[in-house]
Amino acid sequence: MKIAVLGAGAGGTAIAFDCAFHGHEVRLFDFPQFPDNIEAIAEKKCISAEGDISGSANVAYAGHDIDEALKDAELIYVVGPAFSTEPFGKAVAGKLRSGQTVIVTPSSCGGALAFKRAAGLPLEDHSIWVAETSTLHYAVRLAKPGHVRVFLKLKAGNLLAALPNQQTSDILQLIADVYPSMEPAHSILQSSLQNANPIIHPAVTLANAARIENTGGDFLFYEEGVSDSTGRMIEALDQERIAIGAKLGITVAPDPQMGMRQGYMLEDNYGAAYRKAPGFHGIGAQPQLDHRYLNEDVGYGLVFMSALARQIDVETPTMDAMIQLTSVLMGRDYAGEALRTPESLGIDGLSAAELGRL
Repeated sequence: MKIAVLGAGAGGTAIAFDCAFHGHEVRLFDFPQFPDNIEAIAEKKCISAEGDISGSANVAYAGHDIDEALKDAELIYVVGPAFSTEPFGKAVAGKLRSGQTVIVTPSSCGGALAFKRAAGLPLEDHSIWVAETSTLHYAVRLAKPGHVRVFLKLKAGNLLAALPNQQTSDILQLIADVYPSMEPAHSILQSSLQNANPIIHPAVTLANAARIENTGGDFLFYEEGVSDSTGRMIEALDQERIAIGAKLGITVAPDPQMGMRQGYMLEDNYGAAYRKAPGFHGIGAQPQLDHRYLNEDVGYGLVFMSALARQIDVETPTMDAMIQLTSVLMGRDYAGEALRTPESLGIDGLSAAELGRL
């Protein structure tokens, strides 16, 4: 296929490599304010990878011209943090054509809805299929421009949901050569809630806030950053996430169980399982607190989950406390900013039953 990948961070670069390595014609795009990786790939006309997947793969284009990136694309991946979804949607507004498929990966809570609204696509417009995944299919970092280190390519446990969800199975078949382990979600509510980043990253970051500030993140995020008490914070957040899903009639797997299925973890607990997880081995902490582990996973993820919980009458005291403490720590009002909420996605005011029918 002809595939466009929008987003040249570690995740987008890994997807571009994997698709090109499987023989697809790949075009990689990012905005001009993120030039380094794009320039390196454009110069070499290839991407290299090491780790769980490795090798070198040629790409047809890497640059900042969205029209060139979209040229004849049958499949479009939108890859990046939650705060990139709407800008990518606006960049392709009026440029998409009937029959194309868009996959927002990861969802980061409601990503498919956020993309459709930003791209000017009505929810009921099925001429362009838009899907989302519950997580990125890799634990990956950019080792240097044009080269990714892949700690893990998921073995299972990445859920995909389409809008409309009748197209989920067709999209899974479309990407099965590269992602044979991708699984169908019940709906975008399930793929959004199964996103565990807001459950893990803020708790570990807050528990290690002084360490991050004093050392510039010079420690291993999971192996050294997750104590048993930190694990209890993760577990409390996870139980609230699971309760939201239960009220919606959706099964949300506990994170350690999902982590074992995905290949990250070996144990079903919230402490040692993270410290000893082979999929997390060697991953360093962020260099500063002003980072997506808080700005995205609290500002978009926990804020969305908390607002959804209030809408359907589920109590989330730990999520609410985490949002408040992070706001104090960062001097921001994440709840007040309301960057990703049911209201911003156009699904506010609906009961749990009405959300399920939608």
